[in-house]
Amino acid sequence: MITTLRCADKTLDLFRPVVMGVLNVTPDSFSDGGRFLAAEAAVAHGLRLVEQGAAIIDIGGESTRPGAAPVGPDEEIRRVLPVVERLREAAPGVVISVDTSKPEVIREAVAAGVGLLNDVRAFQEPGALDAASASGCALCLMHMQGDPRTMQDAPSYVDVVKEVKAFLDARAQACRLAGVPPERLLIDPGFGFGKTLEHNRELLRDLRALTAGELPVLVGLSRKSFVGKLTGRPATERVHGSVAMAVIAALNGARIIRAHDVAATVDALRVVSWVEGS
Repeated sequence: MITTLRCADKTLDLFRPVVMGVLNVTPDSFSDGGRFLAAEAAVAHGLRLVEQGAAIIDIGGESTRPGAAPVGPDEEIRRVLPVVERLREAAPGVVISVDTSKPEVIREAVAAGVGLLNDVRAFQEPGALDAASASGCALCLMHMQGDPRTMQDAPSYVDVVKEVKAFLDARAQACRLAGVPPERLLIDPGFGFGKTLEHNRELLRDLRALTAGELPVLVGLSRKSFVGKLTGRPATERVHGSVAMAVIAALNGARIIRAHDVAATVDALRVVSWVEGS
């Protein structure tokens, strides 16, 4: 597996698992929607996540929760760009990521200095792969069945692990054909994106089917609704369940853990690294 990820002007060491801190600048994200709409509040929270040990800050300007309404590129850019610019200046050592599917947003974010592009649609939107491939950024390819508005209506698979792996392999090949080298690629099975509780369990149990490959694996398990179903906790009280999921994923080879509760997740991953002797 590749353990060094090229992120534009930075290189991220993935020999040990690292944490990607979540920073949503949206009014309607499922866990923290509306809390960081103001750029000042968003930047302050991003810096807190860096202090807590996040290696990456992932900024999202459009909610992808089930049933979420789409946002136009101009509004997404208005929400995201000031935060990217200020965090880039205030925390020059951290990798800044933008969670987007739109080529217009990709181009503006790249010009502002992001190092990672995180796309729930795996750069399938028209023009997205062209914009991303030319950027020099790392690209995260995620699996999603359907789209955010309908993905949880009736997700269905014959074999969820094989189907997710086949999709991610195909998207990685499309990126390579577009000129993106492997050291700029990572994959995400898309926990909670068009998956039932059982689908998520199968993916987590068989995560080695993905992590045994060449590309590093990112997982987003933090505060998800299936964690709520298992624990009976509302989104803001799912830290323990989320950290348990993170530990399971890391022990099964995940290299990047996307998390809201960064400090707790960083501590847990230090224990994982100690157990593994890395």
